[in-house]
Amino acid sequence: MEDPKPLPQHPATRAGKIAAVALMVFLFAGLACNLRFAATTQSLLPHAVTRASLLDGAVSKELASRMADTPIAADAARVQRALGWLTLGDLGPRVRQGCPGWLFLRDELNVYADGERHLATRADTLAAVQRELAKQGIALLVAVVPDKSRIESQHLCGLNRPASLARRLGDWTTRLAAAQVPVLDLSAALRGVPGDAFYRTDTHWTQDGAGAAAQAVAQRIRAMNLPLGASQPGYRVANQPAARRPGDLVRLAGLEKLPPSWQPKAEIVTSRAYLHEAQAAASADDLFGNADLPAIAVIGTSYSTTSDFVPQLALALGTGVGNFAREGAKFGGSARTYFASPAFVQTPPRLVVWELDERDLQSPIEAEDGVAVPSAAPAAGAVH
Repeated sequence: MEDPKPLPQHPATRAGKIAAVALMVFLFAGLACNLRFAATTQSLLPHAVTRASLLDGAVSKELASRMADTPIAADAARVQRALGWLTLGDLGPRVRQGCPGWLFLRDELNVYADGERHLATRADTLAAVQRELAKQGIALLVAVVPDKSRIESQHLCGLNRPASLARRLGDWTTRLAAAQVPVLDLSAALRGVPGDAFYRTDTHWTQDGAGAAAQAVAQRIRAMNLPLGASQPGYRVANQPAARRPGDLVRLAGLEKLPPSWQPKAEIVTSRAYLHEAQAAASADDLFGNADLPAIAVIGTSYSTTSDFVPQLALALGTGVGNFAREGAKFGGSARTYFASPAFVQTPPRLVVWELDERDLQSPIEAEDGVAVPSAAPAAGAVH
């Protein structure tokens, strides 16, 4: 019987070399984590370990809970995300890559079960808020920020945005209009921005995008013919030199600790600084100091705290604007806080601008989405 022929030997491919290096790095990282774990295991164990607690699983449950709070778990997660990005281009569960250099938030692309019902519930909430504000002489304007993946769709490349999301904004504005709630879709304003309306590695709008949105909101406010008081915008503008701008989607993907050259390509941005200026002293006739208080309050999401949206709105209107939006807030987060605050109860505005983002409209209802206006708030005209 003839000896079997040896298998042909192929030179290692580039992908094979990368996989081998990645495996070696992973093994060494695992060894380091094991050594670190061995040094800290004693402190992770519960102080009182009994036979009963071992048998009923209490020890293992507490150990798992403590391990999740240690640097070991965070380090392992960072190593995993870094290796996934460097070897496979993987950005984790929350971030997706479109065209080269363009990152998108996964939440924008989600199709939720009962999404239409969730949208209708939120529309009903806004209608109830608008009715209560109207009783107190306060107007409401809802400004909705469209998804980045909707406005920058030409930069999606192979990234799929579900077709069912195309009508989401239209459904929202139609429902609010039917309930006689003033609403402004900012899509047209953002599509008219020369250049990028959104940052490439960030979920938020650029300074020019925020400026276009501010101009659109200001135009709508002027059309409402509201008395806006005598407060001043309170900002001066200074040009800033071009600088590297880290994107929040890079942080969300867990890659911000990598060397900059290994991260998704950062943006170099030329921006403007909106510097707050102290207001002139109030008139002697203004006993309570309320004459210079802004008559407009903005509530909403991080879009209102990013790229100087509120300063640009104040300058576009020529009047002061109070910013009560909150980083990390979703649909009702900052609204609940503001309506329960002394700022609203004691010095209510004449107009509330409620900024919200499209991606939250159909997401599952959360506890903070239940928003109510305190009926005991004094009328706006009594303060201004």
